[in-house]
Amino acid sequence: MTWILDLDGVVWLREQPIPGAAEAVARLRTAGERVGFVTNNSAALLSDQEAKLAAQGIPATGDVVTSAMVAATLVRPGERVLVTGGPGLAEALAGAGAEVVVNDGTGVGEVDAVVVGLHLEFDYARLRVAADAVRRGARLLASNDDATFPTPAGPIPGGGAILAAVERATGVTAVVAGKPHPPMVEVLRARYGGDGTIVGDRLDTDGLLARELGWRFVLVLSGVTSADELAAAPAGATVPDGVAPDLAAAVDAYSRASNC
Repeated sequence: MTWILDLDGVVWLREQPIPGAAEAVARLRTAGERVGFVTNNSAALLSDQEAKLAAQGIPATGDVVTSAMVAATLVRPGERVLVTGGPGLAEALAGAGAEVVVNDGTGVGEVDAVVVGLHLEFDYARLRVAADAVRRGARLLASNDDATFPTPAGPIPGGGAILAAVERATGVTAVVAGKPHPPMVEVLRARYGGDGTIVGDRLDTDGLLARELGWRFVLVLSGVTSADELAAAPAGATVPDGVAPDLAAAVDAYSRASNC
């Protein structure tokens, strides 16, 4: 059995490890479960994500899939790409052979695509540059469309909030790479096959990803979604196959590792 774990809200909150997460991953692996990590966070470098996991006692080299990596599958080598996002997104696109132009709010000339992700320096000038490029014919792509991002102090605006501004300014709907959209589904299905468990903290990304893959979905309440929000979810929202306070409790309740 494969377990795919979200990072933000499941394993950590920003720099703060979620208690019991590292031990839960170790128990899954001891029980023979395959464990992968999938994040819509495109801002961080892949090596930083892996190093952060290692620092928390979770070896994960080669086991992390980011929305930036999947966004890079949507561009072709040699294309000139305007990146309105963080260094992880720029790194992944450059690794795919694209000519990366970082959006610093100044003129960039013609580009083939605009790729939007979480961008902590985003401002009106960068919005104007991205929108101008799309109106001139560049494809609009995005690493993810998450409205918020979990932190120890509560949710903050996510990459989807930035993407919404670009879409509104241009009237163009982006092709989105990350959870729960088809590019991520295709990458995960090719990598992990046809059966597994998704553990995440969001109904609208992790839950829908599980449904698209046909996998079990376990919602944890350590990130974006609270028990009250789950109870108030509108009709038609994803219904989890299981709910747990955190990853450690999810492993206890829903895995064969519960006795490990």
